[in-house]
Amino acid sequence: MGKTIVEKIMSEHSGKDVKAGDLTIAKVDAALLQDGTGPLAVKQLEGMNLVKAANPERTFIFIDHASPSPRKELSNDHKILRAFAEKTGVKLFDIGEGVCHQIVSEHYINPGDILVGADSHTCTAGGLGAFATGMGSTDVAVAIALGKTWFRVPETIKINIKGKFKKGVYAKDVILYIIGKIGADGATYKALEFAGPAVKAMSISERLTLCNMAVEAGAKTGVVASDEKTKAYLKANGRLKKYRKIESDKDAVYEQVIEIDAAKLSPLIAFPHTVDNVKDVKEAKGIKVNQVFIGTCTNGRLDDLKIAAKILKGKKRHANTRLIITPASKDVFLQADKAGYIRTFIEAGAAVTSAGCGPCVGVHAGILGDNEVCLSTQNRNFKGRMGNPEGQIFLCSPATAAASAIAGEIVDPRRYL
Repeated sequence: MGKTIVEKIMSEHSGKDVKAGDLTIAKVDAALLQDGTGPLAVKQLEGMNLVKAANPERTFIFIDHASPSPRKELSNDHKILRAFAEKTGVKLFDIGEGVCHQIVSEHYINPGDILVGADSHTCTAGGLGAFATGMGSTDVAVAIALGKTWFRVPETIKINIKGKFKKGVYAKDVILYIIGKIGADGATYKALEFAGPAVKAMSISERLTLCNMAVEAGAKTGVVASDEKTKAYLKANGRLKKYRKIESDKDAVYEQVIEIDAAKLSPLIAFPHTVDNVKDVKEAKGIKVNQVFIGTCTNGRLDDLKIAAKILKGKKRHANTRLIITPASKDVFLQADKAGYIRTFIEAGAAVTSAGCGPCVGVHAGILGDNEVCLSTQNRNFKGRMGNPEGQIFLCSPATAAASAIAGEIVDPRRYL
């Protein structure tokens, strides 16, 4: 019987043959903490007398959520993380470096790796053919200290996407469609394997977007088979030797196969306050927008900023709509600046912030006022997500966000393309 990508990776790291449903202890290639969850992990290690890292070169701490810190309590949390990094020799990425998921994808994670992180969107790196998953702070703490942890091998749901996307439709739209179709708990503790001609045609940036939001359907991870595009991405980022082909066997057993025709999709919007409350953009037409946010680990990459810049070039944001743009990493920021996108954004009236999570987490930089509406490229729109439970968060692609910033209300981006 053939194996899925997840079963192959888990078997390799367990030192034995495992299949979906099995419990196993597996070696971990890399682990990450961020400033929201990291302090608890450090305190747990201190309580267990395990203040160490089995693999410090592949253990990463990111100060990206409250970056820079907006208040003293968070500044003290940052001190804890900096001290832990200095004591153990793990890699620290301080303010302005960027979002953890973007940086590990750019520089560290490779096909066939297992990555665990104390952040639910760690699954982003599955776009490179890795098994990447978010876990609780204590579980990740133990993985950091011992270099291994336990897993239940998840069943895999295959999402086969055929056809070509129409103008104005992007990876963000298809993942919103999938979540709307199967529900916020439709893939609980499953792996979502994205496949088919439309996925093969996607850039790595787009694949990362798909995998990033797998957890919004309850999935343990999202994954895409590695291929020549993966190889080219690794080469461009200085780790060509880390490339390997990893894909599911033709006779792999899936729990379910979902077929999607990309050509039938249109720009989509997730309405408040759940990610699976997905509707066609035409159903949101005319909703006034107080703030537009383009960025995050979902859509803050260079490809995303390029799309937004193309729409915003030579135009101005609506007078009643704030526009915040946050590159996902320092590298993305520099590349966007070189390409002229940053100038375009500033001339359009945007506030461009340093690389990091930005308004997405609701601790600084763009918290909503009561009853204000934000149209965002982030991955979550839960009540209070952006710092105010009285705010309204709608989710969309960078194209829809940029177009709506100009109009001052939610619009179909195709009128601006």
